[in-house]
Amino acid sequence: MQRMTVISAALAAFAWGMPATAQQAVTLNVVTAGDQNMVDYVKDYLGPMFEKQHPSVTVRAVGTGPGDAGSQKIYEKLEAEKANPAWDIDVAVIHQKAAGEMVGKGLLARYSAEIPTGKLVTSEAAKNALGTDVGGYVMPMFNSQTAIAYNTAMVTDPPKTYAELEKWVRANPKKFGYNGIKGGMSGVAFIVGWIYAHSPDTDQLIKGPYDPDTKKSWDPILAELAAFNRNAVLTPGNAGTLDMLNRGEIAMGPVWVDMFYDWQHDGKIPPEVKLKLIGPGMPGQPMYYVVPAKAANAKLAEDFIALATSPKVQADGIVKRFNWYPGIDAAAVRPQLDEASWSKLFVDVTPEDLAIKGKPFPIAPYFNDILESYERKVQ
Repeated sequence: MQRMTVISAALAAFAWGMPATAQQAVTLNVVTAGDQNMVDYVKDYLGPMFEKQHPSVTVRAVGTGPGDAGSQKIYEKLEAEKANPAWDIDVAVIHQKAAGEMVGKGLLARYSAEIPTGKLVTSEAAKNALGTDVGGYVMPMFNSQTAIAYNTAMVTDPPKTYAELEKWVRANPKKFGYNGIKGGMSGVAFIVGWIYAHSPDTDQLIKGPYDPDTKKSWDPILAELAAFNRNAVLTPGNAGTLDMLNRGEIAMGPVWVDMFYDWQHDGKIPPEVKLKLIGPGMPGQPMYYVVPAKAANAKLAEDFIALATSPKVQADGIVKRFNWYPGIDAAAVRPQLDEASWSKLFVDVTPEDLAIKGKPFPIAPYFNDILESYERKVQ
């Protein structure tokens, strides 16, 4: 018997999914990587809505944790079940890196053309995940962006670029914090942005082709980052950075825009804290809805994702409830929103900022090289 992973243990409590009929009670198992707000979104919002439309269905949500590590647990679970006739994850929410790996391993079903909202997805991220063709296998749950949060009471003239940030941190030691590569992707995004800012060929990192010798040129770049870290604070994660900003322990740090607005809406971040997308740019990424190749309730899984990616749900759930950028074409979502809700997303980070400075993460082999190089040479 194969050793159970953390997610296996969590899923052991689930009733085994059986193919659904109109009369039969069914449990739809939805497993999501990411922070707790991802689980809450399914448990408190999407699940009850889907259950109302499908009275015989119970939606169960399980979280596997933040960052790529959370998606890796889902990958390990599906890989361990590969020989089974049916799998007990019906819908998964994963990061880009894992999506490419799972498509390559044959662990995901091609389904997006089968649901009505498939035609509403126009972003390149729905076709390409860090250099891997994932077209048809994924539907973006939302699109996200990282930016630098700063306390205007402590920072009167925020840095506009990575170069200006370096100077600011030298002049203000221990007032900037980020979580490195542990505990969440906001720190990873900051590191990738650092490499982009110092690299002579950012386009190659994003589009390829891959050259394994490229990482040798990063030694001086990473040495500068190590020096930067001596004046920075390493926070315990995405939420940890926000928490330290809230308490005034740091004045600046990289955050996910959606988490920032969630915390500010809940009064956990003071209104004087603002956002700045610094140049030459910082990465963002979608989270993907996927259907495992042998999902026990594949048709229900498709119906669930169709609901989750409908314009109304994208407007009310993604934009208004969680301050995420929509996963489907924004033009399909905007008619469902009042002007105030639409504009709120672009108060600090404008559409022009996103167009110029919103970057994708690098292709998977470069992404792996960046993380490995950081761990060996910086942290």
